[in-house]
Amino acid sequence: MASEAARLLEAADSQPGSTSNSGGRTPRGPRTSTTPSGVARILSREAGVTDIAVLQAALLHDTVEDTDTTFSEIEEQFGGEVRRIVEEVTDDKMLPKMERKRLQIERAPHSSRGARLVKLADKLYNLRDLNRSTPAGWSEQRVQEYFPLGLTGGEGSA
Repeated sequence: MASEAARLLEAADSQPGSTSNSGGRTPRGPRTSTTPSGVARILSREAGVTDIAVLQAALLHDTVEDTDTTFSEIEEQFGGEVRRIVEEVTDDKMLPKMERKRLQIERAPHSSRGARLVKLADKLYNLRDLNRSTPAGWSEQRVQEYFPLGLTGGEGSA
């Protein structure tokens, strides 16, 4: 079996390309490949997470939404635990945005610990990203309204 570091690096190498294929967006615009590594960094450095499956899932959390990768492929390469976490945090892009956000809120209390960690770190990364650089055309009021919504998974959240 590969070392934990090697398994983690394999997940990092499997991230989507430099921008989302599906038009995924952060508050500033198209989601970039820095989002998954930023989420993993928050978990590792700030939350002290050392669970390799959770860190792999953080690196892969947008992969199904943003590429043609399937959950089965994630399981084949990274195992069932990583697949389950990624599956829990992946939105069905076929649903309208408000329905996806409603389901996020409804499912959150029932999610696994790993999925909650990845989802919260993703929200935190997106809020920090917004704070670093306000999107063109956003008023200060819109920015301020985004923050509480981002924390709850409401309309403004990514």
